[in-house]
Amino acid sequence: MKFEEIREKEKNYLAETFSRFPVAFERGEGATLYDTEGRAYVDFGAGISVNIFGVNDEAWKRTVCEQLGRIQHVSNYYYSEPQCVLAEMLCGRTGAKRVFFGNSGAEANECAFKTARKYSFRKYGEGRAQILSLAGSFHGRTLFTLTATGQAEFHRYFDPFVPEVCSAEADMAAIEEAAGKNTCAVVIECVQGEGGVEALDPVFVKELARFCRERDILLICDEVQCGNGRTGKLFAYEHYGIQPDLVTTAKGLGGGLPIGACLFFEKTEHVLQPGDHGSTFGGNPVVCAGAGNILSRLDENFLLEVQGKSDYLRAKLAKIEGVERVTGIGLMIGLKTGRSAKEIALECLKRGLLVLTAHEYVRLLPPLNITKREMDEGLAILREVIQA
Repeated sequence: MKFEEIREKEKNYLAETFSRFPVAFERGEGATLYDTEGRAYVDFGAGISVNIFGVNDEAWKRTVCEQLGRIQHVSNYYYSEPQCVLAEMLCGRTGAKRVFFGNSGAEANECAFKTARKYSFRKYGEGRAQILSLAGSFHGRTLFTLTATGQAEFHRYFDPFVPEVCSAEADMAAIEEAAGKNTCAVVIECVQGEGGVEALDPVFVKELARFCRERDILLICDEVQCGNGRTGKLFAYEHYGIQPDLVTTAKGLGGGLPIGACLFFEKTEHVLQPGDHGSTFGGNPVVCAGAGNILSRLDENFLLEVQGKSDYLRAKLAKIEGVERVTGIGLMIGLKTGRSAKEIALECLKRGLLVLTAHEYVRLLPPLNITKREMDEGLAILREVIQA
């Protein structure tokens, strides 16, 4: 189907919830995509940090197809081998005690928030239910996770919001003012993807972890975008030397199929019991099999390669005339140029490069297995556009 036909059908039949770039993709290989007209593009977006092994990955496809040939779905009334194997892998890599599987980052965060409130209710009784997030954060599109998102622009039209949820600036004075006897949890993204690809200050994060530990406030790390090898560690919180009570992730874990996971550590291991939470599709065997393949390949040697690619890209980007600031960690990169990020993204698209935006920042989230050739091709286009 030609692009114009696809665009016409989208215009007529799909909900008007997305402002799309004018292109439709039909195939790809690694970090190179091809549109419906056959034109090639270097992908510095990875489906918003989803396709961490790029497009058309043979090992992942083979695993998914093998499981699809056995059984495509089984309800959570029954046991499922791929689900249990993946949970064991996640616990083994992180020290978590248990895992709940959903279908998205928002669902993973929803699970974490519910867990925090039940933990506090069981231990302290009613009235200790506040969830505190950080300004600039993004935690999802459900009403609970949207309320916790610390960006006012996402809050238009949807009042009334979930009570006892608020945001504070990422400094301890603001946290101490906002948190009180009714606070049960603080949720953070160690790298705020939608907030400008800003990495939190390590001193602040360690102080926050101590503050929460002393007051028995659960610390939740949202690793939906910055997890699964994106920063050169399996999860971004590992850069900070802290131990969260709950970790949420999604996106890259599935390799292209929808998954969300909430990891429970020692304090929260036994909080949720039968009937407290659930999901029809959560832990789907096909998705879990594919995620197991992804996770098995995110070993220490591969993560070191991610760090090396990050160093290479960042060094090149810092030398581009017009780049004022480079943010983020690993292959989660933000660029501030003084120009409109949306205009830069559109111009890059015209020249065969896919980049994302986050407010005034150009956001780069390439596949973790991107080649040097693909990086150099993308850098050349980005340089042309920024310096134009």
